[in-house]
Amino acid sequence: MVKGINRQVLELSDTGSRYFEKALFFVKPEFSRESEAVLRKSALRAIDSGLSVPKSKKAKVKHNIAIFAEMLLSAGAGAVITALIIK
Repeated sequence: MVKGINRQVLELSDTGSRYFEKALFFVKPEFSRESEAVLRKSALRAIDSGLSVPKSKKAKVKHNIAIFAEMLLSAGAGAVITALIIK
């Protein structure tokens, strides 16, 4: 249900969580004319994603470098173990 006079609030009664019975979403003024279906769909996606905050580009790059370094170290360790066994 979308309600409000000065601000629109979308209230979801079924959050899909055993811990929370309701969720309230305050609609940004520039999206106040969107249909309730669009707002509800977006709210459900937000709930499903756990309201995670997107990582900054710098954090993504650091994460990717860390994964690459782990893979490189694993490959190196595998090569060393293989060399020791074959030798």
